[in-house]
Amino acid sequence: MVATARDETSPMGLVVIGAEGRMGRALISALSDSEGVYVAGAIERSGAASLGMDAGTLAGLQPLGVAVSDDLEAALMKADGLIDFTAPSATLEFAQLAARLGKVHIIGTTGFDTEQEAQLPVLAAKGAIMVKSGNMSLGVNLLGKLVEQAARSLDDDFDIEVVEMHHKHKVDAPSGTALLLGESAAVGRDIDLRANAVMSREGITGARERGSIGFATLRGGSVIGEHSVILAGEGERIELTHKAQDRSVFARGAVKAALWAKDKSIGYYSMMDVLGLS
Repeated sequence: MVATARDETSPMGLVVIGAEGRMGRALISALSDSEGVYVAGAIERSGAASLGMDAGTLAGLQPLGVAVSDDLEAALMKADGLIDFTAPSATLEFAQLAARLGKVHIIGTTGFDTEQEAQLPVLAAKGAIMVKSGNMSLGVNLLGKLVEQAARSLDDDFDIEVVEMHHKHKVDAPSGTALLLGESAAVGRDIDLRANAVMSREGITGARERGSIGFATLRGGSVIGEHSVILAGEGERIELTHKAQDRSVFARGAVKAALWAKDKSIGYYSMMDVLGLS
């Protein structure tokens, strides 16, 4: 691991992975608009059309003097950390590099399977300051805490259903946010989500199993992200909902997470830690 001494008074340099994408451009914009951070690097895959472009120009801003590159290690050597909304296999590779270099690694990637998810805290322990969440929105993470409290307060006479909708290009289902909210409900009920989740229904399913947590997935159009947790009892229903209207909410949350992680010890954290709700 490369030892890094972080000056707590200086701005935090962060590398944006996937700079050419919609989330990457939102991250560049959020970093440019936020105090205490700056764009230290912008990374794209080899052969990408944006290689060599100024990161600010790519994001529709004034030039930042940072060219889009495909060399993550070189960019990280001059930075404090990276923000990563990519794919599980790529994120695991980036986590190894972050641990080796002793960097902050903010992970907004979703779609991990159980085995991949289990590798992240192990990699963090090798040298990274890692913050991962299925959704970086501050509002969604607060919603998760409210769902946990509601599930704890209401017994399983109240059925729990998680409903989510995203744009037609999203590749994983249920969304990472839906799973985050389902896990919050499971924690509140003191049950294992995997053993009690119902991910889909079709045909003659029979009566709903008491205590289960159901998921419904909708895809279409350009919806950025809408999530509702329904607690349905006899004669009454509670709905807790979050609607994202712009990707900037995820980007701002990721920046907040990075600033929080700047002076933390090596380890694996969540947005609940960032918000002081863990």
